[in-house]
Amino acid sequence: MPVIAPVSELRNYGNILEKVKTGSPVYLTRNGHGAYSIRDMKDEEHFQRAEAMIQLICELNAGIRSAEEEGWVSEEEMREHFHRRREEAK
Repeated sequence: MPVIAPVSELRNYGNILEKVKTGSPVYLTRNGHGAYSIRDMKDEEHFQRAEAMIQLICELNAGIRSAEEEGWVSEEEMREHFHRRREEAK
């Protein structure tokens, strides 16, 4: 069950922080509407990893769509491309 509290309870922030647990953030409301959340750092790390995975999947899907529309690049072309880039960087 989520913990929901008004922002005004932050005056006694110690009481609010005691309610924050891994997997159970505290949601703060302002004027009866959700405004903020306080999460455990482990939850934050999981959230950031999930965001990174979503971004990676989106980029991979964009690459697949591009390849289907414009044609796939052969393995040899890919190797040559990265070999040239490495040589240019030297």
